Amino acid sequence: MAAGALPVKGACDARRIYREEADPDFDGATEAGTPYCAPGTPGCDADYDYATRPPAVHRVALTGRIGKPLITLHGTLDALLPIGRDSDVYARMVRQAGRGALLRYYRVEDGTHVDSLVDTFPDKLRPMVPCHRSAFEALERWLAGKGRPPADHTVRRPADADPATLLTSCPLD
Repeated sequence: MAAGALPVKGACDARRIYREEADPDFDGATEAGTPYCAPGTPGCDADYDYATRPPAVHRVALTGRIGKPLITLHGTLDALLPIGRDSDVYARMVRQAGRGALLRYYRVEDGTHVDSLVDTFPDKLRPMVPCHRSAFEALERWLAGKGRPPADHTVRRPADADPATLLTSCPLD
């Protein structure tokens, strides 16, 4: 990730886990930081400043220069990571870096970040897990040289699909 891409203040659980992977020496033997701590507490992720950490920590860069095939899925109703500020931006980075042939990007209509919300709003949300399965199978075929996945597009929610069908099917083409 680029300098400063990891949180400086107020790290969330997922960011603490990634920080632990990239920079395990920050908090010593503590596993994945100290959540919900006051700044100044020893090993507190609220004080984590990626830009000041040793050069060895800076081994991941958010540049778009991918080297292997990548399939990205993102729900159009993702409230946690808004699609226009997250995956849309990264897909542009990959294309601008000249690596667009290695990327397939699918915007999943009515998909959200957390499938647990689908049961509450079955008429508005679409589960992502079946789309993840389809994407993983497409990636396996791509890597095995058995065909490229369809070009980038929005995976439409079938107008006639009932919730049970959406739980088991998400064709990418």
